[in-house]
Order: sequence, then C-alpha cells, then structure tokens
Amino acid sequence: MNTTESFPGFESLVKPFKFAVSPYEYKVTTLRECPTPDAMQHCETPDKAADYWRLHIASHPHFNPDCECLAVLLLNTRRKVKGHHIVSIGTMDTILVHPREVFRLAIVTAASALIVMHNHPSGVIPHPVLCRMAYDLPRFDEGEPLSHAA
Repeated sequence: MNTTESFPGFESLVKPFKFAVSPYEYKVTTLRECPTPDAMQHCETPDKAADYWRLHIASHPHFNPDCECLAVLLLNTRRKVKGHHIVSIGTMDTILVHPREVFRLAIVTAASALIVMHNHPSGVIPHPVLCRMAYDLPRFDEGEPLSHAA
C-alpha cells in the first residue's frame, strides 16, 4: 500500500466539515402591518390584486420600480388577504425565482390560496398573460411527500 502523501501539506489546509452540535428552533415573524381598506380585503379580481400591489408592494422600502419584482399574495379560504411576500427582485428585464420560494411562506402560514404577481418595468407586456386568480394550494394526505405537488 502506498503511504506517501499525494499533496504534501494538503491535510493542514483542508479541515473536516463539522455539523452543528444541536438543531435550532425557528420562528416566522411579521415584518410590518399593512393597513388595508375593507374594499381591498377580499381579492377576487385581477383589479383588486393590482390595487393591493399599488398600495403595499410598490410602497415597500425594498421595491425598485426599475427592476422586475415578484410577489405572492396569501389568501385564506374566503379569498381574504392574509398577507404578502416579496419573493424576488430581479434586474431590468429578468427575474430568477424557484418554486420553493414561491410556496414556502404559503405553506408556513397555512394559506389556502395564493396569487403570484409581478411587474414589467418597461410598461410593455410582450405577450398576453393568462391569469388564473387565486391558485388553490393542493391538499395532501398525511405523510404524502410535498415533491408530488408539481
């Protein structure tokens, strides 16, 4: 058996990876209160979703009107707005989003439905966007893996 070192001094540079000693406890907290008029509490049409965007998303401190922004509106079973989440802020004409990020807060907050919204900074929509209001989240049997949702 060969006992000579392949790379002398390599063992001193590479340290073994250490896992955390204990797991952590996590908590999801709200960031800010978004007072909404009663007329906008129920989001049943694209116009109401757009009004909600103008009132809360466009006024968010991190929102940049010159970049694409994707947000998720979280709804309960009666289509009443529970809250929203800015998922990603992209560049002038591109945004990178993973489905995991879109559905994460909807699952954590037990939202019954969600609306995915995004802006076009240029103001031009290149093709008609087919919009289905209030995407119902699938129901799962106990123990069924979430990966089957797609």
